Amino acid sequence: MLTMSGVTKRYGETVALADAHVTFDRGHVHTILGENGSGKSTLVKLLSGVVRPSAGTIRLDDRPIELARPADAQRLGIATVFQEVLLAPARSVLENVFMGYDGLFRYRIDRAERRRRAEAALASVTRNPLDLDRPAGTVPLAQQQLIVLARALVREPRILILDEVTAALDFGDRDVLFEAIRAFVDGGRLALFISHRMDEVRRLSDRVTVLRSGSVVETLETGEITERRLLSLMLPDTHIPVGQHV
Repeated sequence: MLTMSGVTKRYGETVALADAHVTFDRGHVHTILGENGSGKSTLVKLLSGVVRPSAGTIRLDDRPIELARPADAQRLGIATVFQEVLLAPARSVLENVFMGYDGLFRYRIDRAERRRRAEAALASVTRNPLDLDRPAGTVPLAQQQLIVLARALVREPRILILDEVTAALDFGDRDVLFEAIRAFVDGGRLALFISHRMDEVRRLSDRVTVLRSGSVVETLETGEITERRLLSLMLPDTHIPVGQHV
């Protein structure tokens, strides 16, 4: 569904991502794993249209695409939820869910349909109903992140990129989110999940690509994903005593 071939991103003399080759298949939760500085954020920004590659090709459905800006990614059905909670605190929850959705001069759907879609999107990621008319800045941080998640879902993307989105969530909302991600990919779509939490990676991933120092180290399939194997790829100099559970 999505491929990166020889993708490199340089900032002057600094190489943030070097010659990355990754294949992302529909119907999969594909996790990107790595330490800080491994290239995860750069990969996310490249696929979201925030930055452009210095070299290489990104293909969608086997056709080369150019992601020069975030609007290009959105137009192609790629939605990204970043770790930073990006919302307008004085606007209502409903307005935040549909932020950037409409045209310049008119709504794409009427208000009743907007409320229905917002409620459905929020219900898919949390068991606790949110007041759609409440200012978004007055709800707890975890619920603010769920509002941003709902914003991505109402656009009905083909590819959903989730960048460390569980950091502010409690275990209950995290479990609901994982169910929503699984339902999303079961519909033939693709989820890219960026996380450093081993329990999440093992629980959710169909495939894991490990990055280290700006390079793709290896991609593991479901049956190969163990904490010991992931740690050995991320931190090759780390010694794990034989028999120790990791």
